[in-house]
Amino acid sequence: MSLDLTLLVWSVALAFAQMLVAVLGATQLVGLPKLAGNRDDLPAMEDWAGRANRAHRNMLENLVLFAALVLTAQVAGRANAMTAVGAQLFFWARLAYAVIYVAGIPWLRTGVWFVSVIGLILIFLQLL
Repeated sequence: MSLDLTLLVWSVALAFAQMLVAVLGATQLVGLPKLAGNRDDLPAMEDWAGRANRAHRNMLENLVLFAALVLTAQVAGRANAMTAVGAQLFFWARLAYAVIYVAGIPWLRTGVWFVSVIGLILIFLQLL
């Protein structure tokens, strides 16, 4: 399996881990009975629980783009050293982003997000 595809699989694992952290935060904030219910009257997620939830949602949004690019590069036979670099930038930046976002470090979070976008752009450019 190529490095690009391997990092796609690890990115899915990261998204799953972020989901578990977000659920843990929500459980601590509102309790399991409310989460197991219909969630009609859930309060807003705040503090680290809210940041974990937002980081997870952001990962899902970006994972769609990453998966589309990596899979297209594979199918088109355009995966190469540059797509591997892009995939590495994306994955490691997204891992850092998750930790930094939950920790609540805003400007660093934005910078690391931008690094992950550069990874996406590098893959995209190989498809032109």
